[in-house]
Amino acid sequence: MAMTRWWRLLLPLLVLVAWAAGECGPAQARQRDAGTDCMSDGLRGSIVSATLRLEQHKRSTPRTVSDMTVRVPRQWPHARHLTFGEKSPQYRQAMRCLLLGDAAPGERSEWRPHDPVVTATDTSVTVHYVAYDWITSENPVLVGPWQVIPTGRTWMIYLWPPTLQTIRWKRIEVDLGGLNFNDLVEHASSSTENQLVWKNALPEEVQVEVDPPWQRLLPMKFGQSLWATAGIASWWVCASALIVVAALRAEPAEAATGPGAARRPTRGQAARRSTADPPDTGSRQDAGFTRTLLEWAGLSAGVALALLLLVPQDRFSPRWHALLCIPAGVVLVFAARPWSVGASRTSAGAGPDEPARPADVQRRQALAVTATTCAVAGIGVLVLLAHDVFGLPGGLGPKTTTALGRTGLALLGLVTVWLWLAAMAAWAWRFVREGGLFQGRRWTRRWDDAPVRCVAVVGSLLAAVAAALLACAWWVNERRWKRVNWLVELPDPSAHNASLSRTFANFFYTDLRWLFAYSWVLTGIALLALLRFRSRASRVDGRHGHERFPLGPSKPDLLLTVSLFAFFVGVRATRFAGAGALYGVWLGLSILALYVLLALGRRWSVLSRMGDRFCRVRLASEQDRSELLEKARQYRNVNHQMHLLDQGRAAGVTCEQLEEKLNGLHQWVVTACEGADPPEQISVLDIALAWGPEGRWWSNAVRAARLAFWFGTPATVLLVYYEAQDSYARQQALYSPIGLPEFAADLILYQLGWAVAGFTLGALWRLLPGHRSQARAWLLTAAYGFPAVLAAALIHIMDTDPRQLMLYAALLLVILTLTSVWMDLATFRRERKYWPSGFALLLSIHQLRGLSVGVTWILAQLAAVVTIFKSLTH
Repeated sequence: MAMTRWWRLLLPLLVLVAWAAGECGPAQARQRDAGTDCMSDGLRGSIVSATLRLEQHKRSTPRTVSDMTVRVPRQWPHARHLTFGEKSPQYRQAMRCLLLGDAAPGERSEWRPHDPVVTATDTSVTVHYVAYDWITSENPVLVGPWQVIPTGRTWMIYLWPPTLQTIRWKRIEVDLGGLNFNDLVEHASSSTENQLVWKNALPEEVQVEVDPPWQRLLPMKFGQSLWATAGIASWWVCASALIVVAALRAEPAEAATGPGAARRPTRGQAARRSTADPPDTGSRQDAGFTRTLLEWAGLSAGVALALLLLVPQDRFSPRWHALLCIPAGVVLVFAARPWSVGASRTSAGAGPDEPARPADVQRRQALAVTATTCAVAGIGVLVLLAHDVFGLPGGLGPKTTTALGRTGLALLGLVTVWLWLAAMAAWAWRFVREGGLFQGRRWTRRWDDAPVRCVAVVGSLLAAVAAALLACAWWVNERRWKRVNWLVELPDPSAHNASLSRTFANFFYTDLRWLFAYSWVLTGIALLALLRFRSRASRVDGRHGHERFPLGPSKPDLLLTVSLFAFFVGVRATRFAGAGALYGVWLGLSILALYVLLALGRRWSVLSRMGDRFCRVRLASEQDRSELLEKARQYRNVNHQMHLLDQGRAAGVTCEQLEEKLNGLHQWVVTACEGADPPEQISVLDIALAWGPEGRWWSNAVRAARLAFWFGTPATVLLVYYEAQDSYARQQALYSPIGLPEFAADLILYQLGWAVAGFTLGALWRLLPGHRSQARAWLLTAAYGFPAVLAAALIHIMDTDPRQLMLYAALLLVILTLTSVWMDLATFRRERKYWPSGFALLLSIHQLRGLSVGVTWILAQLAAVVTIFKSLTH
């Protein structure tokens, strides 16, 4: 009932919004701009100078900047109007005559850092106008009085102002930033390697041919070719192939032992377990989860390829887009089967006496999801069938200018986006439930108790997200309309309505492609859910008479962990390099780099050097690990006493007594190593720190992920602040239909990236070498850095800026270093009550010398971050 009431209110709300957008926006005037009488003869005595700068060095997107100064005589009838207020009709008319002439509004979409600066004297009025624009395609770029036309391998630059064409300009300057050029008319007064200068010349005498570097031509040609689409498609193919390999390699949970597993079951225990457990339960659960992952891999790759290759926006009408996308959204929701029981019950360790979930609960869940999905899809189908009622043409083309027609387009877009949002949410819920990621939470149990209410709440939230996306598209359209028509007092209402209709008609397809572009996050959720599922299944084995404490993930689990790191952290280098087509290649490079690091470092890790027998004897149970922590505390106390003795501040103890205690602690380690002396430089404190704060590697990973998430919050703010300083990125966020959603997605993905990096550090904590935890952070950052070096080389070849890549790597190292320090504190958290502060405990753990080195290392990293950031923002 809640959903029914909500949708009843939505239709009149949409009608009101569409009417307000069309009638009360910037096109609220009911008349066309009647044009202006510019009386251009009065401009003959004007003095004009203009400069064009072409900025392309260290920029992935070239920018053109126009700087024009016009001094008009007071005899021009509109001269005094230039000194009026910027919102006055007379000012707009005068400025339009001066800058646009008879050009139609909307022909020039250049950007302005500020409004024209006007200064007046007794004899003249001077206008200083600065504008800029970017060269992103082979379409002509109009900026101020200049025209830049990319034609094949050359760019043509013309001075072709809408006004002042017949008078001689005092000074004209073109700064090409060191590019090769050719003065076609050869009337330039002077020239250097970087610029051309004309004095007292007519605009038609300025014609320059520029030879841009291949680094600037390649992105434009590549972005408009089939190769760009193929590169993005390769990312989906690689991601789907990776999840297929990870799912197939995930053996039954009973075999997930990993290196250093402790206490294998005896033959009698195995026999007793086989009689108590149903046969092949783990295998069936693994097979069910594997099948779910394979279904998602196939669907995501197929849908992505269809959106990229089969359903391009310019080949089909909005009607065909809706006819394809609405059924596809419904199919994706039903294929997810969020009502499926899955494997979470048994994998969570449910006992044999626990009652199964009633079948009627699953039926109610399926009915609630099916009814809601079909109802929403039915609204979209109704708009398609009754397009005449909304005043829409058969193809739903954006030619309508009626409020009711825009309402139909907006409603159709909301329905389509809602269905795809519901599909993403359904698949995420399926992975979370089957993997047991939030097992036992109260809000997960409500899905069984009140499925209708859950569907109503989630459906309302998804509708709010879809409405927010539509509001962003509408807001951006209004901003663009105001920017383009800033000098038009009475813009054409039909043109504004047509622009708004195009926005609504493109909304569901543009935003739908954007939404699915981020559905790769579901692949990460699926990998994490499978990892959690296998971890919980191995814990079930511990309840049958034996414990398993592997040093790290098993081989299948290691692939899942490494893949998560590659998805959320490693591929970030590709984005900074501006090489989206190489996502698939970078995914493989990131996985390979981490595997190489583990292969080289595993044998040098502390616990690996201690041997398997030591792990079985000293680390097999919670009681053994408590004893290890106690021995580590004694080791620290003895070292502290020796330090005091060296300073003459210890009483009642001798050096021989302390050395004897240290020797006893060393013998405690030796006796568990089958007589083979462990490395002398490895102490009992090193062993305790190498084990980590938790008994299981999964718990270590979760703790490190939480720490890295919070430590990464300032880093995310810093990165977003830097990106906001770039004018191109800022204006893409403020004037692109998906700009603000993209900004929000960046915030979330940065935070997820830090959390996944921390999760990987915690999962591999016992496998990474290093006596101190900071070394583990450095090595994991190096795994990110190996592919990043190639990214930096690519950035250098493409003549773009590598400093953002360096900033991200430096922030990653700082976050992982801080995470490792807090992991050390968590290892000895039981001693926290004996120390006045956490810093005092940390000083006890690392001793003065080790802590000073660690603090110096962290300060050096922060200094590097500040230095890189300052160089980026200045």
